[in-house]
Amino acid sequence: MMEDLDKLKDYLALPREIVIVSHRNPDGDAIGSSLGLSLYLQRKRHNTKIIFPSEFPDVFNYLPESDYVLIHDNEPDTCDVFLQKAEIIFCLDFNALDRIDKLGTKIHNLNAIKVMIDHHIDPEPFADFMLSETSASSTSELVYEFISMLGDEKMLDPVIGECLYTGIITDTGSFKFGTSARLFQIVAALKAVGVDDVKLQDYIFNSMSIKNIKLLAHCLHNRMELMEEYGVGFIVLNKYDFQNFDIQRGDTEGIVNYLLMVKKIKLAALITQQPNIIKFSMRSKGDISVQEITRDHFKGGGHKNASGGSFHGSLKAAIDKFKSVIPEYLPKVE
Repeated sequence: MMEDLDKLKDYLALPREIVIVSHRNPDGDAIGSSLGLSLYLQRKRHNTKIIFPSEFPDVFNYLPESDYVLIHDNEPDTCDVFLQKAEIIFCLDFNALDRIDKLGTKIHNLNAIKVMIDHHIDPEPFADFMLSETSASSTSELVYEFISMLGDEKMLDPVIGECLYTGIITDTGSFKFGTSARLFQIVAALKAVGVDDVKLQDYIFNSMSIKNIKLLAHCLHNRMELMEEYGVGFIVLNKYDFQNFDIQRGDTEGIVNYLLMVKKIKLAALITQQPNIIKFSMRSKGDISVQEITRDHFKGGGHKNASGGSFHGSLKAAIDKFKSVIPEYLPKVE
């Protein structure tokens, strides 16, 4: 849990200039936790600004104040103005400064107090205050705990709750993994303050475009390959797929999870050919650690059952390597 919480609480007793940062390619948890924390801090009379390294999927535009988020890729000079003014920088949903690219170097060189709130393993010790809990379902869950630890649960309202619930529901796959008794207590509390969970489910999961449906069909019909002897399935999208389907940021979100719907599939991967790198997104069931695979072979990491990585080289070489390392981690299915 967070050490020296009283010191941080005292520092937050007066209005401060605060910047909130999360990782590149922000997902529902990065966005929800950042906006939820920002809205809470605003209620405490602080001035806040959220900065993401890159853009986030349009599906999350329903979240309050999402249109005020700064994107460093698009407005680096404007971001620098807020960073230079910042007295406190909250680092959410990442545990190493290299996860935020050029922003990491800038933040490292600033004298502002740095606070990390995160649930990934092996956090780097760059922050002055850390709330790091790998057992937590999401950073949004930890933002709720942070608000609670400061004695401000009474300040939670439907608007803040909507943000935190979004992060929780996306990072748990609608409560399919990463759950705990404590998480459901938090969700119940958010529901009690007025969060409309049915509406949020509809926003997040029933907002696919025709293009996205066609892309999903293409992935499952034309790009799916199974290694049935190991209980593994993977989907490969090459540069021509990206052109033909006009794939944009967020369009492939969740596709990898469809492979795990197959009864005998225990590990699933989405392999995508980016302009300068091959990206891996992996998911698994039960005790199989995709975090170990991405850490050991694909310069990545994340969680035991949900992790990402990368590979420098050709798409074929990336696929061949993926296939070759699978026997190290999964026995053949009998």
